[in-house]
Amino acid sequence: MKLGIIVEGDTEKILLSSEQFRELMNSLNIDYIEEIINAEGAGNLLPHNLTAFVTALQQKGANKFLILTDLHDDSCYTITHQRIVPPSSDYILVIAKKHIETWFLADTNLLRNFFKKGNLFNEFPENEQNPFEYLSDLRVKYFQRGFGNKRLMTKILLKNGFSFTQAKNHTNCPSIKYFINKLNHLSQS
Repeated sequence: MKLGIIVEGDTEKILLSSEQFRELMNSLNIDYIEEIINAEGAGNLLPHNLTAFVTALQQKGANKFLILTDLHDDSCYTITHQRIVPPSSDYILVIAKKHIETWFLADTNLLRNFFKKGNLFNEFPENEQNPFEYLSDLRVKYFQRGFGNKRLMTKILLKNGFSFTQAKNHTNCPSIKYFINKLNHLSQS
């Protein structure tokens, strides 16, 4: 099995192109194509657009495909799933609740170390309506400047110790648990 990965946007691509993700995949013994395809928007993950992405990954040897997207304004996972409609069991669709940036809020060690606040904790990361703004506001509060954009924030938080495993350990962030559980399942198949 060789996994090809298609993501919705820049944050997802930066996260899954990171050393932290590479280490996670190595620990699970999952062979994957390190060139992550960025669909550049959830609308580009529609079935008629997936064909070109899948073909490009197949040419690099992929025979299984992971699609990572956000829930955004859809009212439930089912609606997002029906919109994307993976065509076969060779596709694994993972939908992060609202925004992928909630995974940063779930990494309590990252928050405490980066913001230098030993008691910083977000009890319900996936309830944040705009986690990017929330994190940027925290940075303004503690460092007098925000992040500017999601790409910069993602790079900074990765550089400062974001951990998929730590985020997975948060009791109230089911989407990253689901993501890692799907990867675990793949590694065992």
